[in-house]
Amino acid sequence: MFRQAGSVFAVWLKEENAKLRSKIHQLQILSEAQVDKVRKLEKKLEENKIKEQKEAQDLEAMVQHVEQNLQLMTKRAVKAEKYAAKLKQENAVLQVQLKHFKTENEALKSGQSASLAIVKQNAEVALQNLLTVITNSQSSIKQLVSGAESLQLVAELLKSIDRISEISEDGP
Repeated sequence: MFRQAGSVFAVWLKEENAKLRSKIHQLQILSEAQVDKVRKLEKKLEENKIKEQKEAQDLEAMVQHVEQNLQLMTKRAVKAEKYAAKLKQENAVLQVQLKHFKTENEALKSGQSASLAIVKQNAEVALQNLLTVITNSQSSIKQLVSGAESLQLVAELLKSIDRISEISEDGP
């Protein structure tokens, strides 16, 4: 009986051993799956870290770019404000000059009415003199043209005389 009990115990041990081996095998498969899952998660974590670093760098570069643009816009605004102030000053000076010129113009208008009549009279005399000169010069031009035509006729006659004298020298 002791043998039989030993043999039953051996069978039970073998079965228990087989169960334990099966469980160990299942646990090894589960462990490998978990190790594989941990590796994937670590890889994803590293990718996320790299992505976050790149996003942080991009964000920092964007912030720097915005700061540079803000500084540039501030400089432009200050320059524009200075230019606007300068234009306001120039406008004020021009307004004062305009008032001065208007006053001076009014004074000249009131004082010039007497001298304007003299200027008109002088212009009228100058116009009459100019018309006289034009009339006289037209007459002189007509005389010059007539004289030029007469000279042209004399030149033609002289040419004819030279031909006549050549013919008489050669002739009878």
